[in-house]
Amino acid sequence: TPLGRQLAKLPIDPKVGRMLLAGEQHHCLQEVLTIASAMSLQDPRERPFEAREAADRAQQRFADEKSDFVSYLRLWDFFDEALKHKKSNRQLQQLCREHFLSHLRLREWRELHGQLAAMLSEIGFKENASPATYEQIHKALLAGLVSHIGMKQTDSDEYMGARGGKFSLFPGSGLRKSKPKWVMAAELTDTGKLYARCVAKIEPEWAEAVAGHLCKS
Repeated sequence: TPLGRQLAKLPIDPKVGRMLLAGEQHHCLQEVLTIASAMSLQDPRERPFEAREAADRAQQRFADEKSDFVSYLRLWDFFDEALKHKKSNRQLQQLCREHFLSHLRLREWRELHGQLAAMLSEIGFKENASPATYEQIHKALLAGLVSHIGMKQTDSDEYMGARGGKFSLFPGSGLRKSKPKWVMAAELTDTGKLYARCVAKIEPEWAEAVAGHLCKS
């Protein structure tokens, strides 16, 4: 298909590639590029077992009650601002320690972002000039995460996912209190219990638009 040929030009995970293609389509490539490059690496936010509460407090400034993906954008802006104002590498590392962030992973994130941006520029993709809306960003992300959507069960805090699987929201998620009816997740991890990490509230019709061929009605 034409879409498949476009994906074949991108030497990255097809899931991430699909998000980037949708990012240009929905005029939110700038934001999706930031999020997609973060998802391709280990999370720079650290949450050590012995200091979970302290880490949660320190990272509260990045949290968003509707989307953990938005927290990546806030973290990117936070580090970007720090790079402009911190005079030394030592100051940057101290700031990262205070917020339970990995300085090395933040640097890796910026490097990968730059590589992906250069690659997309070569094939004619252009980043949006004006900020994208929540809907634009999450519709684009959903294009690569269709298999990771879920609907909240009425009798419990669990979500019914694709192919009949059930999962819970990760305790560190910004959505753990609001628990919206429909969510999508960046990944599902099994630690004795299946948890959705990095989740966001979505509307079910967004999934129908991108994956109508997988829907039953």
